[in-house]
Amino acid sequence: MNENLFTSFITPTMVGLPIVTLIIMLPAVFYPSPNRLINNRLISIQQWLAQLILKQMLLAHNVKGRTWSLMLISLILFIGSTNLLGLLPYSFTPTTQLSMNLGMAIPLWAGTVATGFRYKTKASLAHFLPQGTPIVLIPMLVVIETISLLIQPMALAIRLTANITAGHLLMHVIGGATLALTTISPPAATITLIILLLLTILEFAVALIQAYVFTLLVSLYLHDNT
Repeated sequence: MNENLFTSFITPTMVGLPIVTLIIMLPAVFYPSPNRLINNRLISIQQWLAQLILKQMLLAHNVKGRTWSLMLISLILFIGSTNLLGLLPYSFTPTTQLSMNLGMAIPLWAGTVATGFRYKTKASLAHFLPQGTPIVLIPMLVVIETISLLIQPMALAIRLTANITAGHLLMHVIGGATLALTTISPPAATITLIILLLLTILEFAVALIQAYVFTLLVSLYLHDNT
C-alpha cells in the first residue's frame, strides 16, 4: 500500500536515464510568446497577469529590489505551472522533490543575503543582535539569530514540498476509496466522489497559492536586504 501511495513521487526514467530535466522544461512550452506587433488576447491576458503580480510583490521595494523583477515573475510562473501540470493524470510533479525545492530556495536565499551584506552591511549585521540586549544574552541571541537565518531556505523548500505532497497523497487515498466503494456501496462512493472533486478544486488553488507564497517570501527576504 505504501509503495502504491508514493509511486507517483518516484523520478521517472527513460532508457534508464532520469527525464526530470525535460519535465522541468515542459511548462515553458505552454506559454505563448509574441511574434508580431499586435498581441492576441491570450498574450495580453498573460502580460496583464504578470504585471499585476509584479505590482503586488514590488510595491514596497526600492530600485535595487526591482531589478529582481524578471527572476520573481519567472519563479512564480515556473512553480505555478509545474504544480498545475502535476495535477494531470499520469503526470509527475517536480515540486514534490525536496532536492529540487532546495535547489531553488538555497541560491535565491543566498542571493538575497549576499545582496544585504553588500549594500546594507551594518543593517544586516545588526539583525544578529537586537539593540538593548543584555551582555549576558549576547552569545545566545547571536546563535539563535544565525540559526533562524540559516533555516530560512529549509523552511521555503519544506513548506512547498509538504503542501504539494500532502495534497497529492490525499487525492490518491480518496480516489482509491472511491473505486473500492463503487462495488460495495454506491451512495458512499458518490459522497467520496463529490469530496474528491471538491479536493481537486482546492488543490488547483493550493498549486497557485503555494507558488505565490514561495515567491512572496523570497521577495520579502529581498526587501529586508535591499
